[in-house]
Order: sequence, then structure tokens, then C-alpha cells
Amino acid sequence: MPTTRTWSAPARRLFFFCAFFVASVAHGAAPPRAGIASAHPLATAAGMEVLDAGGNAFDAAVAVAAALAVVEPFGSGLGGGGFFLLHDERTGKAVVVDAREVAPLQSVPEMFQNNKGEVVRDWSTNGPLAAAIPGTPAALVHVAARYGNLPLAESLKPAIRLARDGFPVNESYRLAARQRLDILRRFAESSRTFLVKGDVPSLGTLVRQPELAATLERIVQEGHDGFYGGEFARQLVDAVTEAGGIWSEEDLAKYRVVERAPLVGNFRGARIVTVPPPSAGGVALLQMLNILDAGNYPAMPVATRDHLVVEAMRRAFRDRALHLGDPDFVTVPVAQLLSAEHAGTQFTSIDRARATPSSELGGAPALPAQGENTTHFSILDRQGNRVAATLSLNLAFGSGFMVPGTGVLLNNEMDDFTTAVGVANSYGLTGSVANVIAPGKRPLSSMTPTFIEYNDRVAIVGTPGGSRIPGMVLATLLALLEAGEPAAVLAAPRFHHQYLPDQVDAEPEFFGSDRARQLRARKHFVTSTGRNYGDVQLVIWEKGAGRVTATSDPRGSGQGLVK
Repeated sequence: MPTTRTWSAPARRLFFFCAFFVASVAHGAAPPRAGIASAHPLATAAGMEVLDAGGNAFDAAVAVAAALAVVEPFGSGLGGGGFFLLHDERTGKAVVVDAREVAPLQSVPEMFQNNKGEVVRDWSTNGPLAAAIPGTPAALVHVAARYGNLPLAESLKPAIRLARDGFPVNESYRLAARQRLDILRRFAESSRTFLVKGDVPSLGTLVRQPELAATLERIVQEGHDGFYGGEFARQLVDAVTEAGGIWSEEDLAKYRVVERAPLVGNFRGARIVTVPPPSAGGVALLQMLNILDAGNYPAMPVATRDHLVVEAMRRAFRDRALHLGDPDFVTVPVAQLLSAEHAGTQFTSIDRARATPSSELGGAPALPAQGENTTHFSILDRQGNRVAATLSLNLAFGSGFMVPGTGVLLNNEMDDFTTAVGVANSYGLTGSVANVIAPGKRPLSSMTPTFIEYNDRVAIVGTPGGSRIPGMVLATLLALLEAGEPAAVLAAPRFHHQYLPDQVDAEPEFFGSDRARQLRARKHFVTSTGRNYGDVQLVIWEKGAGRVTATSDPRGSGQGLVK
């Protein structure tokens, strides 16, 4: 592993000045201010604290990710994983740090089936058997060492303080705790940490996690091996296996993040940079844009646009079900899926006057959805470096199982695999052979952290929301290209289609609108989600105007801050 730089303060200041000057000359004016948007004000503040200390966007990303692990334990954490999309303004290069979890080496395809071949949903969603090997700790060390300017101790300082001193419970926390109350009660360590006398804490209750603070401090001192090796790894494995899981010390010792080349696409003059498999989100986003482009989307009336968006979603999700999985285990025909020829074929199969029943397309099951209790943050520093990162535990509070004495709450990402071909997961969706469980394999994801370069602007965007993520990023992109203001773009009502089930899931405001009635007139089955969804975090740098904005979704509890 690369070593963390430990330069003196004067040396760091000289380096920052030189890097700033070179970037300014090579790429024009740098941003006048930095911007961060995240799902929690304390995490946004943590990122700004690290930028103020001389860190870059990558140091700030480590700080925000770690802080969210503390203050938003239902959405992400050291026991989870995700994807970091990074852009180095000095070189102009982007890279994806794949920190997705991997299946333990003892995993088998039928591990969540009983002796009758029936999937036991409780096994794949609750408790340590549901937990894949986490990637977030490795990502924090990797990003800090390879791309950051500050020692890991500086970047993790805010999160350690928050874990030790505590943070006040907000409504998002209470909602997630209510959703998973029975599971949190099932495991004593989780109940003790996240509940008060076995019940949902009241608003403002201070949640302290001293064991998590100690774990973060160990990572500062020992780096990657502070989580994945030695006595701490044995402690994790002993607790997991004693409670019915299948982790081994070899699983932890072998875990590494993977650096991957991002996917790059174009739509109406905009350049889109997004994540490749094992996230399906980037492929879906670019496929949908290609289909819309083939259909001359901007020239259509709103009702026809909505119809075309739904049909593009339907076809992208069908392809996802047929072809996508971990590229280290299966062949994923990305170039074919993103070709102009494929987009043209897809568009010509769309009837302008009516919905295409998914059964008429045929040939594929739907894929497992990811838990909606994910998190996202977007960062731009004053040198023009940027980060879009989406992280998750899957369901709210993951598997519900916390390893005693560590503060590490484990994910339940094993449910993102196909637990049995054709059998629905916890979101009512079934899976394909490409995503079947295998030792060391990464489960398919919908995470879609994305950069959009358009009209002399750069947008940094992403969101939680499970299988609905690519559609939310698509809606944000389309609205921005029409000169939408960030606050209005994020507040707009949302709808979604994912091939199966064959329905349009609409937020309540959209469900009762004329746009929904127009979709019904074309024979779409529109159903209300009964609640709003998503938590988009958006940072925009307007290069020509010299303006930076950071906007957090009004549906969530986050904060956008420019400084």
C-alpha cells in the first residue's frame, strides 16, 4: 500500500500554491470557492474542516465518508462499501475507486436457501451471514494515501471526535430506526448503541460511539491492516462466526479496493463521466441517454418526453438483467450496450402512442434492488478537484449486527446478489445468473456517482435510492441541461420504471399530476410510492460566471455549503 505523506506545514502550503498555479495555467481559472453537499450537516462541516486545514477534495472525501459512518449509521459505515469517483484537475484524469463489498470465500450460490430450495429472506438480510466483506475502511486508507495531501490522522479527526463526543438524533435517524427496530432489538450491541431502552431515541438524543472512535484511531495508526489484519481482524471474524456468519481472516486479508476506468458518454453537448460495473448505474444512465438522444428528446412535448423516459428506463433495466454483473467474474458487453446501433434499435422498438408491456420485450428477469438507505456526497475544492461518492450498508442499519467492542455495524449486501434465479429479494425483484453468489465476487449495484460537464459548467451529482438511483441522476441531468436552477431541479417530483415489476413508481406529487394522467393515457400503470424518495447531493461549478453552488435534496436532512 502507498504510504501517507507527512510533510511539514510550510512544505504543504508551498505544494498547494504550486499545484494551484499549475492547475490555473493549464485549465483556466480555478473555482473561487469550495463546495460540499452531503446527507448530514455534520459531515459537510467535517469536509470543510479538512479543506480549511489544507486538504484537497480527496482528503475532504475521506473526512465526509468517515463522518457519515458516524452520524448516519443507517446509511453507510465502516461495515459497508461503495464507489468513489475522483477527478484530478491538474492532470484532467478521472478514476473510480471500487470499494464494493465482496462475498466471503465460503459463500455458495444456495447459501440462503433451505433444504426445499426456498429462499429464507431473514438469512440474507439480517445478522452476520448477510454481511459481505466491507470495503469502506480500505477506501479511506487508499484515497488518503494515493490522492490526499494530509495525513490520515487529519482527515479522520472530525469523525473520531463525533464518534467520541456524540451527535444529536434527527428525524432521518428516527425514521430508519423505526423501520428496523425489531432487527436492532435482536442484537444487543446494536440495541445498546442505537436505541434507548430498546426503543427509538427521541429527537436530539446524543448518540456516542466510543468503540467506533477507537476503531478509527486504530486505522489511523495501522492503516489498512488496522482493520483487515492482526488482532482486530481476528476479533471481527470470531464475533461473526460465533453469531452464524462465514467470514475468515483470509477474507479480510485479501480485500483490496480496485481502481477502474470510468465510463464516459455524451448527450446534447454534455460530457458524462460515471461508474462502470460492478455498478449497473453508470451503464443504465448512459443507455437511457443514448435512447433519448436517438429519439431527439429535446424537441418533444413534455408528455412525450415522460413516455420516452419511461420506455428508456424499461429497456435499460432489461439489459441490466440480461448482461450485468461483476466484470471480474462475468463478461459484461459494455461497449455493445452503449453503442449508437444498440440505442437506435432500442428506440425503434418504442411505440410513441402506448406503453410497451415488459412481457412483450421478454427474455430477462429483473435484478435485485439495492437498499435505499445509502448515502452520497459531492465535493469540489478550490483547485478544481472533485469527488462524487456513493456508499451503503444496503438496508437501513445494514444487517443490524454490530461486532461487540468495535463499533462496526455490518452490511447486508449479500442480498444484492441473486439468492436464487427467478426468486424475489427483499424489494420484490428477482435476479439473473450474471449476479449469482460466488466467493470473492462483488454484488451488482445501482450506485451512480457522476460528473456532468456542460455549458462551461461542471456538476457533481449522486443519490441514494436503490434501483431508482440511475433515474434520479438522469432526471437531474436533463433538468440541468434545460438551465434549471439547482434547488428547483432537486425539488421536482420523481418517477421510475425498472422493467419488472411493470409499473411506473411515482412520488405522490407526480402521481396526482397531469403528467401522470398523460402516462396513463398511453397505458402505463402508474402507482404511488406513498412517500418521496432519494437524497440527491449536487455541487455545480459555473466556470464562466466564477460561481460555485452546493445544494442538498429537500427530502433529506443534508446540507450544501460553499466556502
